[in-house]
Amino acid sequence: MTVSTVPAHGRNEPKITPEIVRDHGLKPDEYDRVVQFMGREPNMVELGIVSVMWSEHCSYKSSRRWLKTLPTTGKVVIQGPGENAGVIDIGDGQAAVFKMESHNHPSFIEPYQGAATGVGGIMRDVFTMGARPIANLNALRFGSPDHPKTRHLVAGVVAGIGGYGNCMGVPTVGGECNFHPAYNGNILVNAMTVGLAPADRIFYSAAAGLGNQVVYVGAKTGRDGIHGATMASAEFSEDNESKRPTVQVGDPFTEKLLLEACLELMATDAIVAIQDMGAAGLTCSSVEMADKGGLGIELDLDQVPMRETGMSAYEIMLSESQERMLMVLKPGTEAKARAVFDKYALDFAVVGRLTDTGRFVMKQGGKTVGDMPVKPLVEQAPQYDRPFVETPKLGAFDAATLPAPENPLKTLHTLMGRPDLASKRWIWEQYDHLVRGDTVIRPGGDAAVVRIGNGPKAIAVTSDCTPRYCKAEPKAGGAQAVVEAWRNLTAVGALPLAATDNLNFGNPEKPPIMGQLVGCIQGMGEACRALDFPIVSGNVSLYNETNGEAILPTPVIGAVGLLDDVHKAVGIAPRKPGVTLVLVGETRGWLGQSIYLREIHGREEGAPPPVDLAVEKRNGDFVRRQIQAGKVEACHDLGDGGLLVAAAEMALASNLGLDLTMPPAGARADAWWFGEDQARYLVATDQPGAVLEAAKAAGVPARSVGVFTPEVSAEKPPALTVAGVGAISLPDLRHAHEHWLPAYMAGPGRKD
Repeated sequence: MTVSTVPAHGRNEPKITPEIVRDHGLKPDEYDRVVQFMGREPNMVELGIVSVMWSEHCSYKSSRRWLKTLPTTGKVVIQGPGENAGVIDIGDGQAAVFKMESHNHPSFIEPYQGAATGVGGIMRDVFTMGARPIANLNALRFGSPDHPKTRHLVAGVVAGIGGYGNCMGVPTVGGECNFHPAYNGNILVNAMTVGLAPADRIFYSAAAGLGNQVVYVGAKTGRDGIHGATMASAEFSEDNESKRPTVQVGDPFTEKLLLEACLELMATDAIVAIQDMGAAGLTCSSVEMADKGGLGIELDLDQVPMRETGMSAYEIMLSESQERMLMVLKPGTEAKARAVFDKYALDFAVVGRLTDTGRFVMKQGGKTVGDMPVKPLVEQAPQYDRPFVETPKLGAFDAATLPAPENPLKTLHTLMGRPDLASKRWIWEQYDHLVRGDTVIRPGGDAAVVRIGNGPKAIAVTSDCTPRYCKAEPKAGGAQAVVEAWRNLTAVGALPLAATDNLNFGNPEKPPIMGQLVGCIQGMGEACRALDFPIVSGNVSLYNETNGEAILPTPVIGAVGLLDDVHKAVGIAPRKPGVTLVLVGETRGWLGQSIYLREIHGREEGAPPPVDLAVEKRNGDFVRRQIQAGKVEACHDLGDGGLLVAAAEMALASNLGLDLTMPPAGARADAWWFGEDQARYLVATDQPGAVLEAAKAAGVPARSVGVFTPEVSAEKPPALTVAGVGAISLPDLRHAHEHWLPAYMAGPGRKD
């Protein structure tokens, strides 16, 4: 690569060396492409702009080819991928707006602010579209509990999520949290927001109107977050602490004001286009608005509100300071808009105008400090068809290689206290999950349910993924992540409508890692098409590895479903004793990659359970029909830990005793109780005959497996009993289930 010192519009610029180019995350051939479309060497401001626009985080250069294979349209889809968030029609003139996004690298470096600003950023993505946020979720992955940083990271991340969401007055209603050594060097913090908007009042980001003013609103710009997008597009190494300045600092109280101001202005006719200043800050928002509108844009950086003195053009353009928006306003509405933001004590500044030049021009101190064509910044961003190696197929695990099964109740007691299956109450009780008063089904079940206004409708929301399945067999794991989310919505009685995704993987330049990404996306696509479950938004987070050690492939699925009548929603807890527990779906006793195999026998082996998409749809549609017909008291889908864990969770949630029948003749006991076969549900019903008859008519395998019982006396608490084995008291089981996480977070030396 040939470089030279090039004057940039009369300003003396430092010499751009190959080292500077590399430090900006650009490869030599990518830099040559920049020089070609610029017609000259870029200056430092321009190089910084290209580096963030062409980063993996912003351009999806390794994944875009495969993302295009996902189904993104459908009868309820108003807006699919390509905007700040996806939008679906939920009837009655209402739309649900939602998206999931990662803040992995920042949260590892500075867990409180990293997680907090992740929550703030995803909420801005939603209210930028004109929607009021009504629910937050999060999907968290931490390293081994024994790792010296894990406890600190858990505490900081949970505090950051709670601190930001609680201050915003948006309930955090669901999520998931797992631990695995593969996340020791790269935790995952994926945040999801769902909002509600009038279906005919959705706001978009395409700039329009030659000469229209470009307005900056919200908080002032500082030096925090500079090169955050570039950092999120590279592997970690031992110098993680040195990257602390690239983590943004959030202020939820300012964001609350920004939310109210934006929604108030959106009720008028003032806004032509609006874009959140998220990754890459003022750069990305300006370029994307201009590109989508087919226009040029000129910015006067002297007009940008700043909280620090002496900020350079480079710093202003690359800052990722939080709680900021960029708008294009209709001529003549500026005074009205300014009055709204003045009322909320937020900055309002005209920082530019739209032009017909097709160029992105930045001025500071009366001089042009950057001048770039808009289209190449977007359209000529590298798109790679990276080589990949498929993950070798694994055979089914042979249960005969295991020792004879122990007492299943003893095994259950052990599993319920292990990190992945232990109660996460310590986490979600730090979140305000009841604010706004519309949370009908709280965290701790399959999906949360949130009422929509004062009417009968509600939405169900969930997030799911089983990374160990994805590592063992990416295609099956990707499909399973989708069907697990779909089942969770179904289990509360909701009709699944659409999904968002957050694809977390290691370095895509390594063919085996790229093979994981490709396989998971292929499985996701097949499942979404089979279930009529389009993906309308999402995020890709790559290079999640430290010193060459990658995370488990983790394609998290966030999902939204609809209940026409919230009174028909069911949770996992039966409301009364005497109801029968019916197992829906076929149990073959699949132990490969199961929690039981890993936690009890220390083995992560075999293929994950197969996913039959036709069976998933058949069984799920059947369960939903039974719920809607009023035949179901409670429902729980079967996932990690299998039948006995799911049954125990239902008993604990209801505090009712549960008498379970013996496994069928010829079944291996541990495989029956702890196998993780897919497409299964536990249904508690006081009409078992009707449910079983309907299942037979629908060709759905179903059998009675137990009965919920009342407390016998204060001296004899309720118990979970397995015929022919014995019983375990619910208080003992509850202690095992709920003790681990609080004790762990209390630190070493805790006294019970």
